[in-house]
Amino acid sequence: MNMKSASKQKLRLLYIIDILSKKSDEEHPLSAFDIIDYLNNDYGIACERKTVYDSIDCLIEYGYDIIKSKSPRGYFMASNRFEIPELRLMIDAVQAADFISAKKTKMLLEKFSAFASEYNYKRILKQVYIDNRNKCANENIFYIIDELNNAVVKKLQVEVVYRRRKVTDGGKAVFEEKSMTVNPYALLWSNDHYYLVGNYSKYDNLIHLRIDRLKSVTVTDVPARHFSEVSPYRTSFDVADYAKKHLSMFSGDIKPVELICNNEIIEEFIDKFGEKCYMRPYDDKTFLAKVDTAVTDGLVSWIMQYGKNVKVKAPKELKNMIIDKTNSILDLYNR
Repeated sequence: MNMKSASKQKLRLLYIIDILSKKSDEEHPLSAFDIIDYLNNDYGIACERKTVYDSIDCLIEYGYDIIKSKSPRGYFMASNRFEIPELRLMIDAVQAADFISAKKTKMLLEKFSAFASEYNYKRILKQVYIDNRNKCANENIFYIIDELNNAVVKKLQVEVVYRRRKVTDGGKAVFEEKSMTVNPYALLWSNDHYYLVGNYSKYDNLIHLRIDRLKSVTVTDVPARHFSEVSPYRTSFDVADYAKKHLSMFSGDIKPVELICNNEIIEEFIDKFGEKCYMRPYDDKTFLAKVDTAVTDGLVSWIMQYGKNVKVKAPKELKNMIIDKTNSILDLYNR
């Protein structure tokens, strides 16, 4: 046996794990002869049945969940790193995420194949609904996320170039770029977009920037400003609380809001504000809800989509915003 063959023999256990993970499941067990064929054809390793049996016993003793099937006879890996429903959820999430480019989506789906047998993975993909949604064209998105995550963990400022589109006189949409120094606090996935939540150094409030609109990110050596100076959070930045209070990711002051809602939209209301907010019956057809949330254009848009099914009870500022928005729409169509 030459040195190359001897080296491959040392890797035999790892190759058997790989074969059982990819090629077997409860419906497709592999016999010792099957495993010998894969070892020989795919990895250039020759061995006997007894060697396969001893190897599998060794792997089971170590803790691998390898099952011996009686009908049909053979071995299969009973559990991979993820259960099938877990893997399905991850695949669906990647497919739905607009901020992941088409190229990166394909790459991630290929990587997911390592977490299930070939048969189960193909079965999952057949059931995945792939629509024609627009996907982000920013191929640097993973690098940008990695840099931002490092900056958040190390509490360092970042220099970013942020891009937004504008329409030119020629009818084309072109990018405008803006350089900013940002104190980063959190990364947040909301409404199918990924955001950086932080503080623009020129001001004393929080902002959120769409990560797919970031052209570049540079982590500096400058310590980031503490979030307690620009937010209500003191010891830790509560991402879940922030997301709940900032509908459609519009920045604004948090205020107590009272809404009178039709009973028919209670599920939509709870989906948006959560089950812990204050609610009580107002009359036979409506309920009164009290929430602390940012009074913004995003909240106005959310309320107006339900028409007469939601009425603002307080604050007056929000009532006036609804009235102004309604009047501006009327003026637009009455011109």
